[in-house]
Amino acid sequence: MIIGGREFAEGDRIRVRRNGRTYEGILMPSRSANIVLKMTNGYNVGLSPENATVEFLEKSTPPAFRTAQHRRPGKGELPNVAILSTGGTIASRVDYRTGAVSSQFTPDDILDSIPELSEIASYKGEVLSMIFSEDMDAAIWIDLARAVHRHIQEGALGVIITHGTDTMTFTAAALSFMVQSPVPIVLVGSQRSSDRPSSDNAMNAICAAAVAVSDISGVSVVMHGDTSDDFCYVHRGTKVRKLHTSARMAFQSVNEAPIARVDYPTGKITFTGDHTKRNEKELKLMDQIDCRCALVKFYPGMPPDIIGFYLDRGYRGLVIEGTGLGHVNRNWIPIIKKAAEAGMTIVMASQCINGRVCDRVYSTGIDMINAGAIEAQDMLAEVALVKLMWVLGQTSDPVEIQRMMATDIAGEINWRSTI
Repeated sequence: MIIGGREFAEGDRIRVRRNGRTYEGILMPSRSANIVLKMTNGYNVGLSPENATVEFLEKSTPPAFRTAQHRRPGKGELPNVAILSTGGTIASRVDYRTGAVSSQFTPDDILDSIPELSEIASYKGEVLSMIFSEDMDAAIWIDLARAVHRHIQEGALGVIITHGTDTMTFTAAALSFMVQSPVPIVLVGSQRSSDRPSSDNAMNAICAAAVAVSDISGVSVVMHGDTSDDFCYVHRGTKVRKLHTSARMAFQSVNEAPIARVDYPTGKITFTGDHTKRNEKELKLMDQIDCRCALVKFYPGMPPDIIGFYLDRGYRGLVIEGTGLGHVNRNWIPIIKKAAEAGMTIVMASQCINGRVCDRVYSTGIDMINAGAIEAQDMLAEVALVKLMWVLGQTSDPVEIQRMMATDIAGEINWRSTI
């Protein structure tokens, strides 16, 4: 980029003086003639080059990536915890090609940037992927489940998984079914990247580490609990949803209270719900999964031939987000019956956030059950989808599929509804 007759590279640190004010930061890409800086306070500023003087401070240096596994000792005799990186905002830094953030942090980078973690545990890090969560898929779920299982076999007393927030609840559900664990498996992310003053990555990671060495076994999601930096909530991996696009306290438990809250910065854990204790269950890996499933959202006037579309393409399962108690238009019932008789599993969930499906109240629901639909109980629709994929990976027997879908396996179904 040419500024004032001099050439500067994206990523160079420069100082710009203009109209009596001084700006210092990293030169970002710009599609116009304006100078765009990421300043030291984490915010960006755009400046006209007119009447500006620019001083070079430091040459850009590309980040060095570390992908090999090795152990990072904590301070003193501390529990061994595995930290597995899949990417996401918690593992992001500025990408000078685009001016946006991209997943580039390794576990070592995270540990270097949050030194408080070394006071909680000793860590063994591994990079499994370096993606944003919209690029997550079932193949990575399987790799992640196997890595978690391996690290626990090798002696990890807890596992932390850094993950993008947008699909973290899908991964949490998948791991809840695929890995039966005697130790904590904690998914954590951040809504704001580490270069922003309002970043939540350090607080979330520190609270996640406190949970990883706690008595809470199984899969959980640990994220900000309110708008201030006071505490995080511990959510069950099959009962949590992201309910805000950008707020730091976006994650909330649905149809039950959070398992616990973790005070920051003390790490004190206060239990607010039920949990499975450490070593109550034996380690078991069940990583078979069938991706030939889909999730569709019913809307008024939606044609029923959408079921035929998936049936003709060999899909084995379909979760339908129906209205209220789990209903669709009556003209869907014949094709639901046809699909069920052809071997497709149809699961009825609800578009409502809270409450449970009950297709025995109205005649439409009763007809849907008679046609072969299975009620999702109080499962979130995305959890029902992941569970169906997992169940179909375990069995092809229709009776067993129905039994497993109706059985609480990983805390996904509560038989008593609470407000």
